[in-house]
Amino acid sequence: MRRTLQHPARLLPIGFLAAIAVSTGLLLLPAARADPEGTTTLVTALFTATSAICVTGLVVIDTTHWSDFGHAVIIASVHVGGFGIMTAATLLALVVARRLGVRTRLLVAAEGRALDMANIRGVLVRVALLQVGFEAAVALPLTLRWWLSYGQEFNEALWNGVFHGISAFNNGGFSLFPDSLEGYVGDWWIGMPVALGVIAGSLGFPVLIELGRQFGRPRTWSVHARLTVYGSGLLLAVGFVTILIAEWTNPATLGPLRITDKILAAFFNGAAMPRSGGFNTVDFAAMHTESIAVTNVLMFIGGGSASTAGGIKVATFFLLAYVIWSEVRGEPDVVVGRRRVADAAQREALSVVLLALALIMAGVFLIVVLTEGYPLEFVIFDVLSAFATVGLSTGVTMGAPESAQLVLAALMFIGRVGPVVVATGLALNTRRRLYRYPEERPIVG
Repeated sequence: MRRTLQHPARLLPIGFLAAIAVSTGLLLLPAARADPEGTTTLVTALFTATSAICVTGLVVIDTTHWSDFGHAVIIASVHVGGFGIMTAATLLALVVARRLGVRTRLLVAAEGRALDMANIRGVLVRVALLQVGFEAAVALPLTLRWWLSYGQEFNEALWNGVFHGISAFNNGGFSLFPDSLEGYVGDWWIGMPVALGVIAGSLGFPVLIELGRQFGRPRTWSVHARLTVYGSGLLLAVGFVTILIAEWTNPATLGPLRITDKILAAFFNGAAMPRSGGFNTVDFAAMHTESIAVTNVLMFIGGGSASTAGGIKVATFFLLAYVIWSEVRGEPDVVVGRRRVADAAQREALSVVLLALALIMAGVFLIVVLTEGYPLEFVIFDVLSAFATVGLSTGVTMGAPESAQLVLAALMFIGRVGPVVVATGLALNTRRRLYRYPEERPIVG
């Protein structure tokens, strides 16, 4: 039993479950409610805690339900979930024991996908500094904007800035406003810091660390950094252009806005947020079908590995694209940036995608059975948003019965830890056989 629990791929979900349990218990306290006479159901607390720890942002109750203490519990859970349960535990071990064991190093590598195992302490310090630095960089302009331009008291503006700064970089999607950020659809000083914070968080710690070292030398980037950076840039452009064109005249979304506001809204909602950001400045339920479809694809792909974003991950998606391209050209090897990609990595990517598709289809089926009156495209949207830990919604999540909300909570949990567990388990279980069976080619297609 002890040997089983020591396996990093099994400890990760246990760590997340423990954090969810603690957060749920705190949200059930009377102090977490804005109305002392009100009540918080177990399902509501559990769903909110899961959404926060899994850095999703889906909600089943208005944010005004929670008190300042409740908001603090939520944003602390987002921070813990974004940083990684195993990474946070390792930093605590550094402070207390001033040493790292082999087991702890493996745990951190499994959660953070840290590539520099020889200097794990340095990696942890850089991760902490990057997270706090980016959160502060987002919080500062937000605080000043709310304080100087919207007449908020400094303490209120500071709290709003810090809350949304943490939520943005960690791709948490939680907002202190009932309509997310719809009231600031044309405010560049609110929209751009949040969007850029989401994008930075979606790249992943290994890529951010590598860019910090070799930003001006792209030829020296690793295959993972190339796939993540170039792939993210392409997806950002696709989302921005698609939403801008499709929603340009939509009277319920971009139609009434000025040209500059349309550009900001298209970048915010079409490029940045589907990567797992979760905020919105327009109503996604009012978007055209083609916009919903493109957003679904972007949510499914998600952000970078070891990032605060969800989805199957950018590197996974584009690695499979290279596999297809190599197969079409008849190449024996998959080559990215003059580097041959290992066969094991290709199989891991394929396994992650097929398992994700199976879980999404199962989730859609269950939500359709448990709910009534919602268009199928809305159900698919919210299921994808839950699995990819995005946090965007067309209204299905909040209006669904508790049984359906529990299904969505399970999808959030699986979507957060599942790809990491599967990839880590496959990588750690890789072994060489001393024999090979005779080869045979089945009919494909």
